[in-house]
Amino acid sequence: MDFTDEQLERYARHIVLKEVGGEGQKALLKARVLVIGAGGLGSPLLLYLAAAGVGTIGIVDDDRVALSNLQRQIVYGTDDLAQRKVDAARDRLQALNPDVKIERHILRLDETNARDMVKDYDLVADGSDNFATRLAVNDACVALGKTLVSAAIASYDGQIATFKPHAGKGLPCYRCFVPDLPGEDADRTCADTGILGAVAGVVGSLQALEVIKEITGIGDSLAGKLMIFDGLSMRTRLISLPKDPDCPVCRKVTEQ
Repeated sequence: MDFTDEQLERYARHIVLKEVGGEGQKALLKARVLVIGAGGLGSPLLLYLAAAGVGTIGIVDDDRVALSNLQRQIVYGTDDLAQRKVDAARDRLQALNPDVKIERHILRLDETNARDMVKDYDLVADGSDNFATRLAVNDACVALGKTLVSAAIASYDGQIATFKPHAGKGLPCYRCFVPDLPGEDADRTCADTGILGAVAGVVGSLQALEVIKEITGIGDSLAGKLMIFDGLSMRTRLISLPKDPDCPVCRKVTEQ
């Protein structure tokens, strides 16, 4: 593909990066990324993916914009209140970058529909707020050989990891990290615990960076690692995530 004059100007700061260049920008323009959740993490994630020129972005969310969202969900404005998030996000992203195609999926993703959602995309970015969805997304990604960039936030903290067991025998899936649904307190949302809005911005932006790295092939992947961000101390930690040899989901990938 050839860049238009407008694209050359829009993506100039990417193209001059020797690690990205024209080929990396072309990869972004051809990529199809599915974003699960258009909330605190999804907002900065979506904005940066659209700004980067990711060619097709699918958004999965069944919620509407509420006033309490606006403290951290920066893709929306006051005029968007009561609108479906997928509609308001689409309008904002296309205003930011008309190069980008937005595909809306107004539903709650679970084990009954996850594979149908994931199969048409190259990569999945999960910013959902419950473990049932995260596990369903993981299982679909493993079954279909799709890379999953997962992030989560709570109060002042966040974490990010990339899961792609199809890319190497020693690489874990999300179930190697969280084998099954945790206890009932584990799905407490930010409505229960609170969240400093800027923490969502930091972690969602880091998630966008990891997605862009996976698409372009630059830098070191977070596959097999977990990045933990502490907003109060402004410290990050990188820890290893080992593969569970008995994981019932990704063990089959290793055996192939």
